[in-house]
Amino acid sequence: MRKIFVAGNWKMNMTKAEAAALVDGLAKTLGSSLPVEVAVCPPFVYLDTVADHIKGTAMKLGAQNCYFETKGAFTGEVSPQMLLDVGCTFVIIGHSERRHTIGKGECDGMINKKVHAALKAGLKPILAIGEKLEQRDGNQMEAILTQQLKDGLAGLTAEQMATITVAYEPVWAIGTGRNATPQQAQDAHVHIRKVLAEMFGQAVAANTTIQYGGSMNAANAAELMAQKDVDGGLIGGASLKIDDFTKIVQAAVKAKGL
Repeated sequence: MRKIFVAGNWKMNMTKAEAAALVDGLAKTLGSSLPVEVAVCPPFVYLDTVADHIKGTAMKLGAQNCYFETKGAFTGEVSPQMLLDVGCTFVIIGHSERRHTIGKGECDGMINKKVHAALKAGLKPILAIGEKLEQRDGNQMEAILTQQLKDGLAGLTAEQMATITVAYEPVWAIGTGRNATPQQAQDAHVHIRKVLAEMFGQAVAANTTIQYGGSMNAANAAELMAQKDVDGGLIGGASLKIDDFTKIVQAAVKAKGL
């Protein structure tokens, strides 16, 4: 059975006190043991604080990005080794805001370097992929996802794929309040699994966790996660609220019969 995985991407939000209060609250509502995997991904500056507060809980720590070098003159960057050192298990790579919004954007080649660097350091990458609105409207969704998967996962072995999570995040549904329908999400996830089968074999495709990451919230989580190929969520704004994030995790547990 595939791992069901819910991760909260806090983006550039929270103060140190708010970060501590959020995970303390989640620890109480989620309990110390869960049948699904749960991670929180705070900003770099709060990783240490959050790491301390989630010890002994069901939550694991993730980061929102990393660089592909181990150390050196790379002002403002953070290496995978640094993330591992502060207690991270996961790292998000290729989020749409890094692909399309920040600076000149990250190309698939750079994203692939980050995936390899994260794996080499012992981190578990969450590779985010997704199409923009004009690409979906132009019937290019499958082509875009195929390219991002093939380029982002280039050079990996089937064995390495065991630690990779793919997050499908339609760019047009992130932070907009607009959401893919459950069927749209399912269709995209089926295509992703098809490409993974072509790249790494049917067994890898069947066992790879694929999250949905486009404005999933407490109201729509159950319907989205009821889809056969949706294996959890990469949650943005709703992950900043104790009640909402808890309801999403609970929806994952219920939808998958765990």
